[in-house]
Amino acid sequence: MQWGSVEERVIDLRNERQVAVVRAFLAKFDLTFSTRLDYTIGFFQAGEMIATGSLAGEVLRNIAVDESRQGEGLTAAVVSNLISEAGRRGIFHYFIFTKPAKAHLFSALGFTEVGRAEPFAVLLESGLGSIDGYCREMKTQIAALPEGSRAGLVMNCNPFTLGHQAVVAKAAAENAGVIVMAVSEDQSVFPFDVRFRLMKEGLAGFNHVAVIPGGKYMVSAATFPGYFMKEDETLPAQTQLDARIFGARIAPALGITSRYVGNEPYCQTTNAYNSALTEILPEYGIAVKIMDRLAIGGLAVSASRIRQLIAENNWVEIQRLVPATTYQYLKSPEAAPIIDKVIHNNRRN
Repeated sequence: MQWGSVEERVIDLRNERQVAVVRAFLAKFDLTFSTRLDYTIGFFQAGEMIATGSLAGEVLRNIAVDESRQGEGLTAAVVSNLISEAGRRGIFHYFIFTKPAKAHLFSALGFTEVGRAEPFAVLLESGLGSIDGYCREMKTQIAALPEGSRAGLVMNCNPFTLGHQAVVAKAAAENAGVIVMAVSEDQSVFPFDVRFRLMKEGLAGFNHVAVIPGGKYMVSAATFPGYFMKEDETLPAQTQLDARIFGARIAPALGITSRYVGNEPYCQTTNAYNSALTEILPEYGIAVKIMDRLAIGGLAVSASRIRQLIAENNWVEIQRLVPATTYQYLKSPEAAPIIDKVIHNNRRN
């Protein structure tokens, strides 16, 4: 390959013409292009795109090289460019998703496998930090828990309700220690710092429950490979990858032998997660305990119901469905911007 004839261009993500070129190129590889990106690079020769890649936070994504140019070092060039840009942005730890058949290409570039969900996706990482270091850090955060059986729960709590509290209470009654891992991804109307605080306050009465941040390896952008999956494969890939990372890496490091979840009759995504956990975690010796949702007044208690009641200004009903600590926060001046956002989202939908 004549590198002197290859031009590297930073794609202007606000320029529809430039984005259309990338989108058309990726379509040849069954890859979808999202504008929720921080940076995209294109490699061109004779005016034609021959390779591209994008950066979204810590995730190096949409890496594609023209089939006729395989073996010319373009994959390494794209990855090197993205890593350099990440460094300029203060990011020194990176994830890559790829198909299982392509994983060896990135292993050769120094990436280490985190987990895989056959036949859908493999997650690899490189740079400063690793899942092993993450597990060691989490282990220090639960050092005060007593010895004996340990249960794990992964919760978003948008916001924390009596339903969430009931699932943890069941786990606490059946285990010597409970680890509640708060979803850290900030994609909810209640930001992570608020959700985490309400979880800790709502579970303060349990002396053998540790509430810790879930971090980047659980239910996060790092475990959502949907952008290169066919639509009907996205959910199984996402749920299976998340379950296998938890079963193979996180649970053994923390001594977790059971995972508790609430059943979900209405949400397809939550049902898919529960199904993946039930199918996969027993392979790693982890029992899955599914608890019926707490019902008050004949209706299941859920965070989505709380948000609906906020939009309806029904504070009497809200008070029946959340711990006192959650209610006090929701009625505080601090929560006013979030309450406004909930109301706005409800009107928009």
